[in-house]
Amino acid sequence: MTLELTGVRTAYEQFDFGPVDLTVENEVLAVLGPSGSGKTTLLSLIAGIATPTAGSIRLDGRALDGRRIEDRNVGMVFQDGALFPHMTARENIAYAASGADRVATLANRLEVTDVLDRTPETLSGGERQRVALARTLATDPALLLLDEPLSSLDTPIRNRLRDELHDLFESLDIPVLYVTHDQRTATALGDRIAIVHDGAVEQVGSPSQIHTRPSSRFVAQFTGNENCFEATVVDRTEDGAILQIGDIQFRTTTPDLPASQVTACIHPSRIGLDAPDAPVDGDVTAFPGTVTRWLHQGSEYRLRVELDRAPLTLTVNVLPTTFERLSLENGSTVQVTVPDESIHPIPDRA
Repeated sequence: MTLELTGVRTAYEQFDFGPVDLTVENEVLAVLGPSGSGKTTLLSLIAGIATPTAGSIRLDGRALDGRRIEDRNVGMVFQDGALFPHMTARENIAYAASGADRVATLANRLEVTDVLDRTPETLSGGERQRVALARTLATDPALLLLDEPLSSLDTPIRNRLRDELHDLFESLDIPVLYVTHDQRTATALGDRIAIVHDGAVEQVGSPSQIHTRPSSRFVAQFTGNENCFEATVVDRTEDGAILQIGDIQFRTTTPDLPASQVTACIHPSRIGLDAPDAPVDGDVTAFPGTVTRWLHQGSEYRLRVELDRAPLTLTVNVLPTTFERLSLENGSTVQVTVPDESIHPIPDRA
């Protein structure tokens, strides 16, 4: 099953969306972007809630343009679940199911068998979302759209459901578009991620590509890369290029840079920290530095490190084991190592 959007556009009073060209196979495409960027508009156009002013939308070769919502065979789950309040969970699922056996199968699959005879107001947030998803899957959709279904849930419930949904989506074997503003959810669920900004799709790629090879400064900074610097290409080799950032030169493995001025991005997770006298191995650039600030973020520490040889400050993510091994505090001296392949230049100051 393949979803294809070609030159799709629409416009509201003060918002232009598109043109968007997008192809989604039997995979999970996480649609990530800030509020008001056009994420929900994208789903609405596919579902038939909104009408494009140009372009075409096709599902497995079949044009969806002009078809009624109920004729598209597209399932959609909203943020609040939108369950019928006067019906039990069983009745909500049965509303779209082919029979009692189908209700039982979906209830078992989504672990809501124990709440089938309860009404929505008596269910927890996680239970409501699972019932809403079961009701949507009962229609056997050829395409599944989800609009931030976990955003209103408490963190522990959201994390647990995120893990459960990953396995479920993998088993469906249909295109799934999952809209979210949460980068952890996008990375955990998405086979690929589409970054939407100001009505346009800025970049589509794997979670690793999006984070370490952003196509623009916006994508880099939106995905948590604070290390974006104006740089000059001072030399080119067969293996890459030499970039000048302030008073420091960095090697990069990116060949054939057409521009002399670029934005150099170094993701915080791709920078190493070690003891000041630690040996340096491999294709890395090493500098002495000083920790000026640190923040514990649960699964990692986020540090600000000033390089001693230049007025340049880097943001660095380290695991708790590294933080504790180096006894890092404000004022700690460290060795900063930047692997050549971690420097990602974006031409023309994008």
